Amino acid sequence: MRFKRKIFTEKGRLDIAPLIDVVFLLLIFFMLTSSFIFQPGIRVNLPRAVTSEVLHKKLLIITVTMSNSVFINERPLSDEELFSRITVAAQDGQPILIRADKEADLGKIIEVWDMCRQVDVRQINIATTQ
Repeated sequence: MRFKRKIFTEKGRLDIAPLIDVVFLLLIFFMLTSSFIFQPGIRVNLPRAVTSEVLHKKLLIITVTMSNSVFINERPLSDEELFSRITVAAQDGQPILIRADKEADLGKIIEVWDMCRQVDVRQINIATTQ
């Protein structure tokens, strides 16, 4: 007796459930390993500017909040301390960046600007968002 072998070839089907699992795991992996750039410290709502550019120099950053408080490196300063820090930066030839909130009084920003000009700071920048 001769038996015939019946060989059936099934068309391959791709099960989508493991594929979704792999894509989901890759998504979680990349979300956890990516680093987001956050500027820690004092929350300042910067004004917009179309022609702003990124500075890559080591700057002395002076922050003026909406309540007209002045900070350097997240430390509140009085006007005398601010003037002495600006003087040291001017002697070192260090550029200054003023990060002022949109709601801050223009008078306080000009006061900080004038302190910088009194001690002959060569480069004064205003921080904006693009």
